[in-house]
Amino acid sequence: MERIAIFPGSFDPFTIGHESVVRRAMKMFDQIIIMVGYNTNKKPYFPLEKRLKWINEIFDEDDNIGVESFEGLTVDFCKKVGAKYILRGLRTSADFEFERAIAQVNKQMYPEIETVFLLTIPEHTPVNSTIVRDIIMHGGDASRFLPRRLKMNEFTPEEE
Repeated sequence: MERIAIFPGSFDPFTIGHESVVRRAMKMFDQIIIMVGYNTNKKPYFPLEKRLKWINEIFDEDDNIGVESFEGLTVDFCKKVGAKYILRGLRTSADFEFERAIAQVNKQMYPEIETVFLLTIPEHTPVNSTIVRDIIMHGGDASRFLPRRLKMNEFTPEEE
């Protein structure tokens, strides 16, 4: 049985912390699908197409990494692609409490699903998309927080 994991998020933008979690998890799963979802609590800064393009560029040499978009429940996407695992990164204890609640509800909705948590590496603990997006929005240099394959000049918002 193939071990397929979903790494869901809005990834607005995808950071070095996200990349690190995926690369470290590659040893644990046969396939990881990075699911770029739509968070109803957030208004995206970068268009969906741009986020998908960036993530595909980061992992273009990794055959076991896929990138897809989905609007709806993560467990429904898991069922659609046959995934039995949801991958999540944890930076802080606050992240854990939030993610634990979601994982427990997902388990009730789809008993076959398991959520796997990976701790971020210490130097990535303060990095999150909100902070990185704020740096970019105000013209700062966020390159140290973005995957190396991406260039800062690509990080300008566009109309969808």
